[in-house]
Amino acid sequence: MITRSFVTKVNNNAQLFSCTFSSFQTTRTLSASSRSSSPNKMSLEDAKKLAAFRAVDEHVTNNSILGIGSGSTVVYAVQRLAERVRNENLKVICIPTSFQAKQLIIENKLVLSELDVNPVLDLVIDGADEVDKDMVLIKGGGGCLLQEKIVASCAKKMIVIADYTKDSQTLGDQYKKGIPIEVVPLAYVPITKKIEKQFGGKIVLRMAKAKAGPCVTDNGNFILDWHFEQKGQDWNEVNSRLLAIPGVVETGLFVKMAEKAYFGQADGSVSSKPLPKMVSDIL
Repeated sequence: MITRSFVTKVNNNAQLFSCTFSSFQTTRTLSASSRSSSPNKMSLEDAKKLAAFRAVDEHVTNNSILGIGSGSTVVYAVQRLAERVRNENLKVICIPTSFQAKQLIIENKLVLSELDVNPVLDLVIDGADEVDKDMVLIKGGGGCLLQEKIVASCAKKMIVIADYTKDSQTLGDQYKKGIPIEVVPLAYVPITKKIEKQFGGKIVLRMAKAKAGPCVTDNGNFILDWHFEQKGQDWNEVNSRLLAIPGVVETGLFVKMAEKAYFGQADGSVSSKPLPKMVSDIL
């Protein structure tokens, strides 16, 4: 037999559950309302895509020989390039700066070539880890700095694409992983000591993520990441001095190379930064 006290307890529990569930629903509704009323903000991936699409639309023309850079933003540039080739019947030849770039060109069924066949390029589109007010770049976060710089040096024009977090006044304002320096493996210890003695800061040997030991570039070299202390240096001079150290193959400092940079913004717009006139006059 079910007693009256048991029925009363069940009813009370049911009311408690009903009240708790109603409270949960109200809280969830208010939370959703708060989210929907907050201003829209583009993701970094959307910002990268905006910059990449704008650069390809404004700078790629028919019968061009293009350098295809490396990194996450370049994926969107190749995507847009492939769309234009299909829709507009553009004729373009693509030179990769890395294994990743080569695979992107192949996967998107674009015409693949190499510097042996096409040593002069009309344009290279590439990403950057940071861009300062003078259009000095830090590149090489993905480990492709040597091939990227070689291909860029063969191009008549270099255009940079990135999201808004890469736009800085001075190098080191936002990018905190240091300047990559590609070195011959047998020399990485003496090079480390020389750079720290001459320039200060801290050198870190970049380690691989999916293997034991150091990161090895497409060229079989090591990468040292130089965490510099002094901002606003004469990066052209610093770059020259670094390259003078025996065993240094290349640096991630791209000085007086990029003509224009596009940055996708959080509000859905795209800003651009040209090479300062004083520097472009010198070039």
